[in-house]
Amino acid sequence: MSLQIICDIITSLEGSVRPAIYLAEDLIKMGYDITIISPLISPEAEEEINKSGIKTINLNIRHFSSISNPSILWLETWAYEAIFRANSKRIKKNTQAIINFSHVIFAPATFWYLQGPPSTALNDISSQLPRRLRLAYYVTKPLIEHLDRKIIERAKKLTTWFIANSKFCASMYTKYGIKVHDIIYPPLDRKTFHPTTKRPTEDYVLTYFGKETKFTVIKKIADMGVKIKAFGSKTSIIDKSLLKNPNIEFLGRIPTAELVDMYSNALYTLFPFTHEPFGYIPLESMACGTPTLTYNMQGPGEYIIDDENGWLAKDDESLVQKAIELWRNGYPKEIRERCVENAKKFDREIYSKKWLSLLKPPITI
Repeated sequence: MSLQIICDIITSLEGSVRPAIYLAEDLIKMGYDITIISPLISPEAEEEINKSGIKTINLNIRHFSSISNPSILWLETWAYEAIFRANSKRIKKNTQAIINFSHVIFAPATFWYLQGPPSTALNDISSQLPRRLRLAYYVTKPLIEHLDRKIIERAKKLTTWFIANSKFCASMYTKYGIKVHDIIYPPLDRKTFHPTTKRPTEDYVLTYFGKETKFTVIKKIADMGVKIKAFGSKTSIIDKSLLKNPNIEFLGRIPTAELVDMYSNALYTLFPFTHEPFGYIPLESMACGTPTLTYNMQGPGEYIIDDENGWLAKDDESLVQKAIELWRNGYPKEIRERCVENAKKFDREIYSKKWLSLLKPPITI
């Protein structure tokens, strides 16, 4: 059986494209013939995808942003679609996709997998942007929201069923009049993310540097003596003084195997965010046996249980206080065991089976 899947730009096989890639790989193993359609796929990513037997239709949309800055590249690609429908016009006529995982390219599809409207994400992260970018956002905010609404309304007409990646994500789309038919949480590869040691060093706290990160909160915690190791992309929105803090070691982008070791040995993972429809980082950390300290809201608030497999703070102040308390006093070791157990619910096998139950006719939701 041949199926076509629409996906966002693919510069690596991680992040928001992971649900599409994992499902395609698993369907290939079940004997399906899978083709992924994307506005742009980097040569390295396309080679990896093709190795697993997945066919690709790389539309090679012209772009000015660098592939090394995927967030800006994604925004540029979204703008082309929102203003000109430039991406969708490149798809062959009569294309019928089974699932659309994208927010930057559209064709008639049975399912649209909702991962969050970009206008909402930009609004949430705007307070953390440098002044010049924050000003640019506030000037263009009405236009961005208008274009995003137009895209969603067009996708609504092209789609039969709507599946969200979290309850919080579903709530964002109901504001646009979309009826979400089901929730399918993104997949976790537990063969990759698992504890690598029975005796973690627990001599640092792990965190992530990205566009959704609350850097001011991390600085407050580091200033109180907590040793922090951070991974992620070095972007222009990171305060330079943060990188010079003696209690913060910035690792940059690291290989997955090294990241798994970092998760496994951390005392806990610190995840102060501005916007997160689901949140891979807390889940990956749980799978490696390390609990996460974050906020009681949005995606992470749906699967982290306070004092069970992590800790949920109501605001910045309480998160900083809890971070210091955990650094000084530790926590019961049983929490690590519960983290690994709770992470099983998100295994990619469960994810793929749920999709398979929807793909087999007759479709009933």
